[in-house]
Amino acid sequence: MLRRRLRREVPSTLGLLADAGDFAAMRRYRSFPFAEHADYADYLHHVEALLRSLAAQGIHSTVALFDPEEYADYCTEHGLDPDTAQARTRFTAELAGASGCLPYRGQPIGELVPLLLDEAIRQATWEYATTLLAGVGTCADCGEDIGQASFERATGALKRLVEGAGPGHHHLVCSVPTDTEQLVAVLHAEVPDTGSRPRIESREGMDFVTVLAAGLALGGAGGLVLRSTSEELPDRVHGWRLDRGRLVALSAAAVFNAYCTDADTGDPVAPEPGVEYCPGYEVDDPDPHH
Repeated sequence: MLRRRLRREVPSTLGLLADAGDFAAMRRYRSFPFAEHADYADYLHHVEALLRSLAAQGIHSTVALFDPEEYADYCTEHGLDPDTAQARTRFTAELAGASGCLPYRGQPIGELVPLLLDEAIRQATWEYATTLLAGVGTCADCGEDIGQASFERATGALKRLVEGAGPGHHHLVCSVPTDTEQLVAVLHAEVPDTGSRPRIESREGMDFVTVLAAGLALGGAGGLVLRSTSEELPDRVHGWRLDRGRLVALSAAAVFNAYCTDADTGDPVAPEPGVEYCPGYEVDDPDPHH
């Protein structure tokens, strides 16, 4: 009995295979529980049953993506036999220390997989943006760290973005193209009423500021859109573009054109009913050093 009660004090982490291709890659290992039978749908069924069983015992569980290629590289690096349960559990324990894990709260397995994929993309975006900021270097004129200065400017810009939007629910998207990746960060902010402190999830805020800072530091193209929803008012859309290290407000006509043009074909798209296309407002440092 005491041992069973103690088991509830030990959290569990499960490495989840994201798709049928990853499942097939793991079936080449004879020690893999599903090596000789079952398909991916059956695998998901058993995983969900296990998670529910652990939850019923009061055991806290987290789920992380288990990438077969990363697993093989990990085993090679550490001199492990990949065809063993011990190697898989050791790799999963490493995943447990990463920030890409999600707590299991009884979600259907069909919802959990896309959430994990989104989390993996978010983490990779933040890591890449952070690497870009660290590699920008210092100002040739004054020696100031450009990455740090851009992060501080982005923090101030986010504060002014939300303040300028007023009460309501605000959905912000920042997009920054780079040589190898398209960085995209999404943030939701809730402002109950005038003068209230905005409610922003800390992880989202950090990701958004980091991506925006990377755009400011690189000095290339990019864009930012803010959509606000509040009671008894139509939705409002504001826009900005990144231009040579500055966040420049778009006119209402430019916001309309951006929203009402198909990004792939360039063809016009009918404006969304009940939406006002509004100009951006000043949110960046009016005289940035860099």
